Amino acid sequence: MTTNGGFEPVFCTVVPPHVLDRLARNDDPALSGPARRTLVRDSELRGRRRVTTEFALASAPPVKAPSDQPLRTVHDAGHGTALPGTKVRGEGDDPGRDATVNRAYSGLGATFELFLRVYGRHSIDGDGLPLDATVHYDEDYNNAFWNGEQMVFGDGDGEIFLDFTIPIDVIGHELTHGVTQYTANLTYYGQPGALNESMSDVFGSLIKQYTLGQTAAEADWLIGAGLLAPGVSGKALRSMKEPGSAYDDDVLGKDPQPATMDDYVRTGRDNGGVHINSGIPNHAFYLAATALGGHAWERAGQIWFDVLTGGELPDRALFTDFAVLTVKAARERFGDAGDEFRAVAKAWEQVGVRIP
Repeated sequence: MTTNGGFEPVFCTVVPPHVLDRLARNDDPALSGPARRTLVRDSELRGRRRVTTEFALASAPPVKAPSDQPLRTVHDAGHGTALPGTKVRGEGDDPGRDATVNRAYSGLGATFELFLRVYGRHSIDGDGLPLDATVHYDEDYNNAFWNGEQMVFGDGDGEIFLDFTIPIDVIGHELTHGVTQYTANLTYYGQPGALNESMSDVFGSLIKQYTLGQTAAEADWLIGAGLLAPGVSGKALRSMKEPGSAYDDDVLGKDPQPATMDDYVRTGRDNGGVHINSGIPNHAFYLAATALGGHAWERAGQIWFDVLTGGELPDRALFTDFAVLTVKAARERFGDAGDEFRAVAKAWEQVGVRIP
């Protein structure tokens, strides 16, 4: 059992297990092989994360004093699995020839920038944590993950998934798992797990929007746009605007995310459907942000950040618990008569999450 604000890192990947499960059953070994190897690798890593957490075998990463500048290090695994790999770029180093390394470095910086400049948070732990990443992990590895200490990116198999450093929101998504780890520490199962995943999608999208200078109306609200290979019938991994519409492909199947509680999926797989039911709070954020207009990170994002880091969100929070706190945060920051209070309350009503 965890406590609010405690420290229990979990192994979080951006590609849901149900997507890899389907690929692993494909008759074409070019598709099933990489998916099966990725599932095996993810299972091993998940088990290792659980053991090191339970028995305190993982050493705490070094912490720097809060700074207005990130401290980034990118390593190259050379298609092996030993972490962190060979250092290939450090903070302040000029870009090299490897576009994957350069994208990882930039994505780490963009994430640091949003949290510091918009929300006053110094790195993901709030205390200047160095940002480490490893690229070119394993062979045809179809995922990216946060392992409680660092980011890791696969190159994809080239058939279904491309390089996982391509979408900046994937980088932001995974690093936000670190922010959640150091704050609300939401249990990674069921509704609290779906909220955990949703927090990463929300801030991953905001990082992309902030970097591009987009308003809520201009944003595509897609998670992982550019990640799917050209032959795949889809546009991204998930859509916050229209959950369930990100892909509809003969190989991948159809995006299973619901937009409202009417279609809530009850399952024991994927930690109780954390990557599936996250579509509901994702859609609530989209509705609130687009109703308010302007830059989504300024008002809707601030409300979500206040709840995530405010100390009142229990680690086993249900959607209703989170909704109540967002309405409270909107009222406290912007007032009862503000558009923010009304937009947030209406958004939860639209997705079927009842606020007592």
